[in-house]
Amino acid sequence: MAPASSRTIPIHLVSDSTGDTVHAVARACLVQFEGVEPDMHIWSLVRSGAHMTKVLAGIAAKPGPVLFTMVDDKLRAQLQDECRLLKVPLIPILDPVIGALGSYLGMSGGKQPGKQHTLDNDYFRRIDAMTYTQNHDDGQAYWNLEEADVVLVGVSRTSKSPTCMYLANRGYKAANVPMVPGVPLPDQLLASKKPLIVGLTNDPNRLVQIRRNRLKQLSQDESTTYTDIDRVRAEVTAARRLFEEKGWPIIDMTRRSIEETAAAVIQLLQEREHPGEVHPHTHIHQGPKAR
Repeated sequence: MAPASSRTIPIHLVSDSTGDTVHAVARACLVQFEGVEPDMHIWSLVRSGAHMTKVLAGIAAKPGPVLFTMVDDKLRAQLQDECRLLKVPLIPILDPVIGALGSYLGMSGGKQPGKQHTLDNDYFRRIDAMTYTQNHDDGQAYWNLEEADVVLVGVSRTSKSPTCMYLANRGYKAANVPMVPGVPLPDQLLASKKPLIVGLTNDPNRLVQIRRNRLKQLSQDESTTYTDIDRVRAEVTAARRLFEEKGWPIIDMTRRSIEETAAAVIQLLQEREHPGEVHPHTHIHQGPKAR
């Protein structure tokens, strides 16, 4: 049952690094509380007592729950003491995970802030993947598709580009190829052996809505064949038929977020890399193998 009215509360996110982790956790948790509108205050790269003093002044001005990631013991104590005086909840989001892992491994966690953002091989792999993905967005380049980890194929407005960028941020080289009525897919794609090729589809009515909104943003006429429901249905049907003929996995975007789609693609990549292992996923249609 939905609440009668919304409630706005201040939420303070304090981190000695970029704040990405604490922000992601806060968002994932807060969506579970209907009618609560968070007033987010993000305090990142807090690595000195002087900076923490400014943070504490901000918390005192608008008291509310504090979620934090902080490895420096003195800064943690400073934050804990002030939150205790203000009588606001203080939630160390990484402590339970690090503690459980430490107990299992028989080790204590390090004290280096932002260690997940160090310039290691994984970091440079992500940068390389993002560069590749930008250069291969929306069919801009076909000559080295074999270097891709995954190629997403679909009709216009099936979220190919944002899904590719999300995958690139996870370190996967992702290209995408649009399906345009009357234009055959490039030979380089059809001849590709290495990359996983995934077909994206969407409900035609939903696609028409998305396309009309896109044209409106561009101040263009919305009454075109691009948004004609019969033409769009034909596009979607033809795309799905091709995906099935080629044996490409099909992911329906109708009720999926970009993050969920990317997660499904990663599962498919893992299954390909480690055949025989169980990687449960839902609503991914595996077309018949191409003959």
